[in-house]
Amino acid sequence: MKIQIAETQKEKKDALYVRTIVFVNEQQVPPELEVDEHDETSIHIVGYLNNNPVAAGRLRFVDEYGKLERICVLKEQRGKAYGKHIIQHMESVISDHGYQKAKLNAQTHAERFYNQLGYQTISDEFMDAGIPHVTMVKTFN
Repeated sequence: MKIQIAETQKEKKDALYVRTIVFVNEQQVPPELEVDEHDETSIHIVGYLNNNPVAAGRLRFVDEYGKLERICVLKEQRGKAYGKHIIQHMESVISDHGYQKAKLNAQTHAERFYNQLGYQTISDEFMDAGIPHVTMVKTFN
């Protein structure tokens, strides 16, 4: 998989395409919650397989954290470590911007996945778009 920062409008649309399939179509997140006021100013990451978008993520800088958001992989491409690779790419962008901490709100079913990548849960469970989440953080070496 080729992972890159979405620079062009096409690449940003590709990232949004993956997010729409996963969050809006598959998980029934309302479109007005999926695309929000942060999309215009965020860094968008997109992963391509054979020139087709299959994974995406969104990154913002909030306080002392790089905040990982909207991380997703198309259903037919899951289980191939693409999510891990997207996160590692996002973490390298965070480091490149001089930050040493990452934060994310994980769907609770993915909490173990993020634990395996070094993230620690720092919140109780809460609902976001009707889906249970927890806040997790990681400090880089």
